[in-house]
Amino acid sequence: MKRIYLITAALLSMVAVNAQNTFGHIQNQISRDQNGINQFDVKKDSVEYKGISVDLGAAFALQFQGVKSYNNQENLAAPIANYRLNNLENNFNLPTANLTIGAQLYDGVRVNLDLYLASRHHNETWVKGGYLQIDKLDFIKKDFMSGIMKYATIKIGQMENNYGDAHFRRSDNGNALTNPFIGNNIMDAFITEMGAEVYYNRSGFVSMLGVTNSKLNQNVKEIVQATPTVAAPDQNTTISPTILAKLGYDKQIDKDLRVRITGSLYHTSNSSSNLYTSDRAGSRFYGVMSHAAYTGASGAVADNFDPAANKDTGRFNPGYGNWATSYMINPFVKFKGFEFFGTLEFTSGGDAKGIDESRSVNQYVGDVLYRFGKNESFYVGAKYNVVTGKLRNADAEEVTVNRLETGLGWFMTKNILAKVAYVNQNYEDYSQFTNGNPNDLYGGSFNGVMFEAVISF
Repeated sequence: MKRIYLITAALLSMVAVNAQNTFGHIQNQISRDQNGINQFDVKKDSVEYKGISVDLGAAFALQFQGVKSYNNQENLAAPIANYRLNNLENNFNLPTANLTIGAQLYDGVRVNLDLYLASRHHNETWVKGGYLQIDKLDFIKKDFMSGIMKYATIKIGQMENNYGDAHFRRSDNGNALTNPFIGNNIMDAFITEMGAEVYYNRSGFVSMLGVTNSKLNQNVKEIVQATPTVAAPDQNTTISPTILAKLGYDKQIDKDLRVRITGSLYHTSNSSSNLYTSDRAGSRFYGVMSHAAYTGASGAVADNFDPAANKDTGRFNPGYGNWATSYMINPFVKFKGFEFFGTLEFTSGGDAKGIDESRSVNQYVGDVLYRFGKNESFYVGAKYNVVTGKLRNADAEEVTVNRLETGLGWFMTKNILAKVAYVNQNYEDYSQFTNGNPNDLYGGSFNGVMFEAVISF
């Protein structure tokens, strides 16, 4: 019996050792817990390759929303019949969840697959994207181009494309641990297209060059843009590649001070999708500034309160229909517990090929945090965001949207975060009617309190 016990113990020990070597032993991976906060782009580490290994992670977010919407349509001397904004109750939103599966395939080579298990836009499971990351070329020949690959990284796949630094500080469906607030930017830059990105980071200098095929949904059929309403030459145009670039500097000056600043470019000559509406997971503010069923000028009944069909409530989409160029500048400073992150974004675009008129929309964001307590487990902060620009086919020359969000958070553990925030968003200079129907954003605003619980591992 004693011999059987010893043999069993030895076998269990061998299984445990083998499990350590084949599960969770991943190179160059940014942590999904509190340690991953303020980690940008890609990283290099010294994790030793010990054979094929599998990684499994998940993230969950649950919100309680106590937010109300208002506009000036109902305050007119002659109110529009049957029109009103949705009455929003204080209650829980649909819980959201992400699943991440990865594998270390070779020394310096790993693969990653991201899924949304449940989101505002899709209740069912669906794939966000995946990519192959190459940090060494030893699969070609031992130490092949090792002098360059010591600082370089290659990513290939349909993935979260790296435009700007703001997308590293946003909530991605269930993955909301890196966002100290509830909402993302009003003009929320996020896109997943098929492409490749090459990084070269050395001595604090940050650089990236990427290209995508400008298709959010992949197929081999040539996509031709719809004919614009205004006659123009060469108005049917096939899709062109998107160019991405980033250049910056990131340095830990001393143990207390870190400084980072980057500039990023996104450009497409002929696009089939849009950088500011491609987050199919949806906005964090549910049902705000949307109307209940009403009878419009055409007599048709409209109802846009369906969370899936109206996923972008609270956001601003410039809606460029053809070419688009965006520049983003992101300064980041952390001194002890104090933290500042900013976004200056300048965008322009055209709505149809062959039409000279172009529009521009700009965004300015600044958030300030103070992290305190053991291991900076607590924080308090505020974020101000303003967007100004010309809408497509809008009567108003320029509109403005601004938001103030204040909040505090508590990392109960490195994997569990509780947040509470107050939000106040306002819409200025919007027309009373759009295409003959009441404009929900005319004199609009929403404000209230949000609670969010996040688990990530």
